[in-house]
Amino acid sequence: MGRAMQDLTQSESGDGIPRDKLTGSLRRPSVKKNVAAIHVSGKLTLLQRKLSNVLLLNAYDTLISRPKHQIDARTLCLMVGYNSNDMETLKQSLRSLAETTAEWDMLDEQGRQEWGVSSLLSYAKLKGGICEYAYSPALAEKLHDPKVFALINLNIQRRFTSGHALALYENCYRFVRTGSTGWWPIDLFRRLMGVDGSAYYDSFKHLNAKVIKPAVAEVNKTSNILLEPEFRKMGRQVVELRFKIKENPQLGLLNIDDGGGIRQGVTYRRLIAVGVSDRLARQWIAQHGEDYVNEKLDYLAGRDGVESPVRYLTAAIRDDYKPADAADAPGAAEIGSLDEMRALRSRQLDRIRALVADRSPTQRDADKRLFLARLKDSAARADFGKSGWDSATNRTAIVKFWDEMVPGAFDDL
Repeated sequence: MGRAMQDLTQSESGDGIPRDKLTGSLRRPSVKKNVAAIHVSGKLTLLQRKLSNVLLLNAYDTLISRPKHQIDARTLCLMVGYNSNDMETLKQSLRSLAETTAEWDMLDEQGRQEWGVSSLLSYAKLKGGICEYAYSPALAEKLHDPKVFALINLNIQRRFTSGHALALYENCYRFVRTGSTGWWPIDLFRRLMGVDGSAYYDSFKHLNAKVIKPAVAEVNKTSNILLEPEFRKMGRQVVELRFKIKENPQLGLLNIDDGGGIRQGVTYRRLIAVGVSDRLARQWIAQHGEDYVNEKLDYLAGRDGVESPVRYLTAAIRDDYKPADAADAPGAAEIGSLDEMRALRSRQLDRIRALVADRSPTQRDADKRLFLARLKDSAARADFGKSGWDSATNRTAIVKFWDEMVPGAFDDL
């Protein structure tokens, strides 16, 4: 929602927000005219800003058609970064969103001026482990308009450690296709960053040193866009600023190692030696870590007569085979052990399916988003997108995820 609360000074035409990719980038053509301004009063912390974004993403598809929305409270805490049992912090953050106002001043399609004000959330409540919340009809209409804001990828949002940096990213992101935010008055920028009303930041020197420079540095390091600030002076005083924007060509390196470092390691060379492809070797190391992969390589090394080392190693990594004692020879005991492993994995999968079936549709959607946000590797994300909770590539990670969501879920297995 932070982006929805940003001051917007321009409108964009386009096809609108893709309903099937809530966390994907919103592609729109160039800005046409000066039509709108929406901003938020009050000071939101980094976690509160993240919370407002998650709530909006969760509600977006039914923002207009439904008067209220729901999300599993524990899942919400995990997605935002709270301790999953810290309901008091969640309550305080929801209270802050309900007490914070959004104000807009824009032209409608007929060119008539419209001013309005609304609390960010009209209400929120926690009951039975579910967070229920709503937006006022007027604000929901504005938030749903793709000309007003652009949805933010939650995986990128998770990387931010500064509220100023996330606020700057939210306000600049939608202009990546146009290359610039356009000129913002300094007073407007202070409101966007939540530092209006502070005498300290009345000084541009302080604003630049403590807000602009650190925020730009974090956005450029953390996100999928690169910013370059420009300033306009009247005499010796800075009165306006804008940000030149371009896509970050290094974004892929934020998620997947380019292989330069990995290829120098012993683990990578061991994988290549047994016939694993370059891409799969880098994927396994990035996803599971060198220690885990080395453990499975050791397991493979202790098996004689394996016809397909790559296939066997794939199963060992996927199903978490454990190294046997060096003195143990392959035989009936090993075969029985493998059968037991397969049976265990089958029982775990059945348990996962049962856990998913017990969740509400809203909870299931939130669970998938939360799990996807944990996956850094594109191949792993693609397999989960194709197979869901049945994904063999992500089986170990899926079991770990559900064990965190429902502690003790697999203990009896």
